[in-house]
Amino acid sequence: MELGRFFTSLALAVGVAGGALAQQAEQPPPPAPAKEYNQQFLVPGSWFHGVHGLAFNKDDQLFAGSVIGQTIYRVQVDSGEVDRVIDPPMGMADDIAFADDGTMAWTAFLLGKVYIRKPNGKTIEVANGMGGPNAIAFGKDGRLFVSEVFLGDALYEIDLKNVDKPDFKPFPRSELRRIAEKLGGLNGFEIHKDDGFLYGPLWFKGQIVKINLETGAIEVIAEGFKTPAAANIDPQNRDNVYVVDAGTGGVWSVSLTSKAKKLVASMKPGLDNLAFDSRGRLFVTSMTDNGVYLVDKQTGAHRTIVEGKLAIPSDLAVVSEGGKDTVHVADVFSYRTVDGQTGAVADVLRVHGDTHAYPIGISVGPKHTLLTSWFSNTVEKVDRKTGKLVASLGDFAAPVDALETADGTIYVAELASANLVKVSADGKTRSTVVKELRSPVALAQGPGNLIYVTEIAAGAVSQIDVVTGARKVVADGLAGPEGIDVGPDGLLYVAEVGQKRVVAIDPATGTKTVIASNLDIGLATYPGGPPALVPTGVAVGRTGTVYVSSDIRNALYKLTPPTR
Repeated sequence: MELGRFFTSLALAVGVAGGALAQQAEQPPPPAPAKEYNQQFLVPGSWFHGVHGLAFNKDDQLFAGSVIGQTIYRVQVDSGEVDRVIDPPMGMADDIAFADDGTMAWTAFLLGKVYIRKPNGKTIEVANGMGGPNAIAFGKDGRLFVSEVFLGDALYEIDLKNVDKPDFKPFPRSELRRIAEKLGGLNGFEIHKDDGFLYGPLWFKGQIVKINLETGAIEVIAEGFKTPAAANIDPQNRDNVYVVDAGTGGVWSVSLTSKAKKLVASMKPGLDNLAFDSRGRLFVTSMTDNGVYLVDKQTGAHRTIVEGKLAIPSDLAVVSEGGKDTVHVADVFSYRTVDGQTGAVADVLRVHGDTHAYPIGISVGPKHTLLTSWFSNTVEKVDRKTGKLVASLGDFAAPVDALETADGTIYVAELASANLVKVSADGKTRSTVVKELRSPVALAQGPGNLIYVTEIAAGAVSQIDVVTGARKVVADGLAGPEGIDVGPDGLLYVAEVGQKRVVAIDPATGTKTVIASNLDIGLATYPGGPPALVPTGVAVGRTGTVYVSSDIRNALYKLTPPTR
């Protein structure tokens, strides 16, 4: 399914969900029991929600952007302190650039918009209707250039001459000057101050190219990269362009005259952008580790400015073996595990290093861990024994979660089609089990042939018999139900995001009991986005310990049953 159509089709669903949440939130919550579960953070939180665009202004202040976090931040490179500069949803910056006069520009990737903020603080929308505006840069004469990647593939110029006039209106994509198209994913680029050419990476071709901004002519400068994400000119030696490779974690320099490549530093996959300060110091971002790093151009050593244990924890699953819980986390830019006792975090797969999908839903089945992504429209199968990706199933209609049964059959909840789909073990055969799900978010395996699904637009949890297709509501009146799991006691544990709590539900009677309140859960979506942008995950261990992802804090809660 084409994502542009998906975002448009979601607008109605989001409106319905928002109305339902507002209506349900007005209802008085049921009284909490005398003792709720003990709350602690098993994994501490962090700044950002994946960090992407990076740029210094003329005063050497560093600014960083987050797409899912929909925020632009200012980072103090000496202390690691971070503060918010532009809030959601306008702050959704995949890339950031500064003009010589101090004007800041950024690309709101999922909104399809481009913004500028003038030195006087006035923010102006200068373009809209774009397909994934991604990289952005000013030329030496103040001209503004922007590329589309992933949801489009072209390079444009945005005319800023009349932005200060009262009657200025943002340009739709059709009115922008298109310089080139079908480039191969022109990501983070820079305009050379001396020759005026654009230098940047082609994500899907593994190349660094030089582009004539008047004619669109392209010249390959270097190639052989796995997934080059960004390229910037070294201000201390303008013959060198520095490149970050998201696929390998390599930081490279390339001579523009000799075209020789040199590996400068080896870091982890998931690097996304880079920037130089006025002293020529090199800083890079990692979307996977929520990190900003200072890289020594001579030795390749790097120092952490700010970093997170988790990037954007979403859905959860837990495996209890030998008296130990291992929590499996769909961390959007990676698949990770967390030790339920110590909180130690380990990588299993890193996006762009091991896979190119963005996991949002997760479940652990008999043979495979399933990673589901509405953005990538994929369900990926990871071998439980080896941790290796063995299959990637595509062409779903915004899948949000999936389950594997004993015979290898997979059940997938699709947000865009509102269907529960049955997929054969080999991935070749698909059929619809249930239609008209009301904005599904998460699935949980029940006894026998039963599956439970949270339906955020309905404020309900439904039970589905996957053999007969029979469906019934087991609980309603919920404010934003998202993550769900079945506990060892047979109860359903649900993240009720609209009330910032977790409830235990008896599937036989629908009786609800609050087990944890005042949780930092429920990261806001963006206009036209899915009702649950990053679902709050819930997983229950064999002893009854409940794990909950905090998508607001980028943390992981551990809820321990009270002593009776």
